[in-house]
Amino acid sequence: MHVQDLLQLDSLDLTLLWGDGPLLTREVSGVTATDLEDPARSLQPGELVLSGLVWWTPEDGRTKVDRFVSALHSAGATALLAGEETHGTVPDALVESCRERGIVLVAVPAQTSFRAITEAVHLRQWGDLSRRPTAHHALPENVRTELAGLLAEDAAPDTLLDRAFAHLGGPPCYLVTATGRVIARTPAAPYLSARQAAQELTAASGTGLRIDGEPGPYDGWQLYLRGAADAPPRALHEIAEVMAQYRHRAELRQAAERRAADELIALAEAGPADGAALEAALHACGLPANGPYRVVVAASGDAEGEQAVGALTEALRHSPGEPFAAGLLPGGQAVAVVHARPEAEDRIPLGELWPSVHACRPQTPLHAGVSGPVTAAGGLNSALDQARYALAAARAGAPDGARVTSVEDLSTLGALLAGVPADVRTAFSSRVLGPLARAGSTSHRMLLETLEVFLAHHGSWARTAETLHLHVNTVHYRIQRIETLTGRDLSRLDHKLDLQAALLCR
Repeated sequence: MHVQDLLQLDSLDLTLLWGDGPLLTREVSGVTATDLEDPARSLQPGELVLSGLVWWTPEDGRTKVDRFVSALHSAGATALLAGEETHGTVPDALVESCRERGIVLVAVPAQTSFRAITEAVHLRQWGDLSRRPTAHHALPENVRTELAGLLAEDAAPDTLLDRAFAHLGGPPCYLVTATGRVIARTPAAPYLSARQAAQELTAASGTGLRIDGEPGPYDGWQLYLRGAADAPPRALHEIAEVMAQYRHRAELRQAAERRAADELIALAEAGPADGAALEAALHACGLPANGPYRVVVAASGDAEGEQAVGALTEALRHSPGEPFAAGLLPGGQAVAVVHARPEAEDRIPLGELWPSVHACRPQTPLHAGVSGPVTAAGGLNSALDQARYALAAARAGAPDGARVTSVEDLSTLGALLAGVPADVRTAFSSRVLGPLARAGSTSHRMLLETLEVFLAHHGSWARTAETLHLHVNTVHYRIQRIETLTGRDLSRLDHKLDLQAALLCR
């Protein structure tokens, strides 16, 4: 199919902003949605690119626009379909940049969903492939008929892969996500761990074909063959379209599951609720009525919305033995309720998976907080509070990276204080340290250093003097000054703890 085929669909109401002649008749290989500032890693040649333009603001000018469009050009994208909903219209800067770099630009009105465009591309491609002669290596008619029947029966993805590749000799093939999670494999395909699969996908050692689906950086699907030429390319594309239809059906089910999950976590946040309502909400999510449960709260960068839900959902799907429900609170925070294994000491293995999930969008910090286990649904509210606290600690511990923190990890004073809101930490530190908190003078900075060393050496005068290269009498004098300025007595354990906490909160 071509770009001009989409422009002719009245139901989409698309508007061509720039592009002409041969550019509109280039073959479209697929469609992907992205709102990354630099989407080069996630694009394939010949794709249509959908973007809501949330990565750009009018203050950004041309710099971000040119970087984005250059990435499309270098990846060989066929066209950019830009949503008007975020800014009300497609920015002039984007039109100019696309014109300069030869990228077809199409405006998508607010009332047209990206899903509708994706489905239109998918249906047109499927129709084009099915009408091509067998000389082009498209699937035989009997195979297409069988696969259509299996889709209608809601067959499992392993069955679809098996039947799709059977007439080709059943080569080893996997259906995998960007994080290495194996959704399905043919009978000849050996077991692949998530780590192995992710490494092979990154190394591009075999043949990978993207599966169209709901946009999101953390749950992209690929048809992956470890051999470079285990099946004719045209047949692979057609099989990929079959799996895209399966994914579309799965996403419809997941949309219903998501609505149930949103209701459950809203009840959890509301506090002690009617037991019958909670039990019904758990049942609607496919979760047992009895615990133990854990609650997970996630955040992607400064946002806590859909991207974080996508990351959290993908990570939790790696553990099929632990059913969960993930969604958004009314305030936009990503939350999951997980039915944990009965052993109290057993933890959700998020920490092992988090680096692979973060690698899908490495420029964006990714954090999660995990509660301790609660035995009954009535404890979900307190578990949610625990998870939020652990999330704050994870953010404080790795503000620009990726980290998962469980309440069980908060085993030191520093870890505990990391979850306290920054403004509260600042107020506490200022109050306890008094004039030393401002450290505006050389003498105050010197006294702070002495206090830190003195506490680090467990109140030893001699070791403090040795470390600072001072006479022990000087250390005594400085400690007396600290006690006077702070109103604390450093011979008392509780006062030492107060000052240590204040230093950690700075």
